[in-house]
Amino acid sequence: MTTRRDVIAGGLSAASLAVGAAPAAAQAAQKTFVLVHGAWHGGWCWRRVADLLEKRGHKVFAPTLTGLGERCHLLDSKVDLAMHVTDIVNLIKWERLSDIVLVGHSYGGMVITGVAEQMQPQIASIVFLDAYVPENGQSLFDIGPTTAIRDAARAALQKGEIATSPPPAAFFRVNEKDRGWVDAMCTPHPIATQTAKAAETGARERIGKKAYVRATQYPNPNFDRFYAKYQLTPGWQTYAVESGHDVMIDMPERLAAILLEA
Repeated sequence: MTTRRDVIAGGLSAASLAVGAAPAAAQAAQKTFVLVHGAWHGGWCWRRVADLLEKRGHKVFAPTLTGLGERCHLLDSKVDLAMHVTDIVNLIKWERLSDIVLVGHSYGGMVITGVAEQMQPQIASIVFLDAYVPENGQSLFDIGPTTAIRDAARAALQKGEIATSPPPAAFFRVNEKDRGWVDAMCTPHPIATQTAKAAETGARERIGKKAYVRATQYPNPNFDRFYAKYQLTPGWQTYAVESGHDVMIDMPERLAAILLEA
């Protein structure tokens, strides 16, 4: 359900994101965004949001995790959650980033939780975008992908496969115009990332600003549970957007506005 804040922020987003509309003060408050994609996706899925943020003078990094997207040639059985966490930790270290807005979509919530454990002082804000929020010792399997996705992963494991094939974009309620593009770009996702246990000792909660964004047009009771939890948790902002799971593709302007606020 869209909140009053969503309506207000949504009304402001079109004007605030228009090219040339940003006041000098807003341009001066430049931010650094690190955008982490979800399963089967790659950095390519953030292009629309990154363009909007960069036009306003912000710095944006949207890396592709090992074994996916343009890095699919690196896929093997050793690609696990720890490796994906290291992908982002090393980006932050080697680019000497600080005061960042760290965003994780879907499976990316598992990744940014691990990143927070190692790089918490460098993170000003953390945003879980229709994402899993693991507790210590939980795997992606433990906190509930949909039955269809879990069954596909188990079947792949029984066959000795190292990755699961991407579901069709329609499964994620991607808008019809972009479904062919998303289907063409998604690649198999390493199974070891889904069975690995997350390490979480409270660094996530020590970050100054925290937000959870729920895409209401994608049915997932676990995401509903996370959204409901953080609506009642002090120190968290929550947003509901009428979008399919891939908010960065379906509603890039709205998401960019949320990220700027968060």
